[in-house]
Amino acid sequence: MRAVLCRDAGGIDGLKVEDVPAPEMIAGGVRIAVEAAGVSFANLLVIAGRHQNKPPNPFVPGTEIGGTVVEVADGVTHVRPGDRVCAGLPWGGFAEEAVVDGDNVFRIPDGLGYDAATQFPTIYATAYGALTWRGRLQPGEVLLVHGAAGA
Repeated sequence: MRAVLCRDAGGIDGLKVEDVPAPEMIAGGVRIAVEAAGVSFANLLVIAGRHQNKPPNPFVPGTEIGGTVVEVADGVTHVRPGDRVCAGLPWGGFAEEAVVDGDNVFRIPDGLGYDAATQFPTIYATAYGALTWRGRLQPGEVLLVHGAAGA
């Protein structure tokens, strides 16, 4: 399988597309044929070795993906092969296939493209958490956004 490989912490100039073995299935895991992978600031931090998730070198970067379920481990019942999904993962998304903990895999509606779906597990969740947990926004309240950046 083809994947972007990071051999040493640093910048994106050190990344190379290489042939690597497909990732092994894990207990509770879901194998996904990756159709789109999000590119975010978190990915740059992981590649630079400055993120809280520090994979062992060499590793495949990529923390959010959209794709199609290929295989599920025993006990995974909320998705099945053929389902369109998005997923958040600590690394491994910049590849043709990724194996993700099933708890981090979510079905997506047919009308949502894989590229947009990559934003759901991390970016949407961050915004939702900011508005509900920290901002405690309630129904009927108004939110004025002065500026927004990033994903």
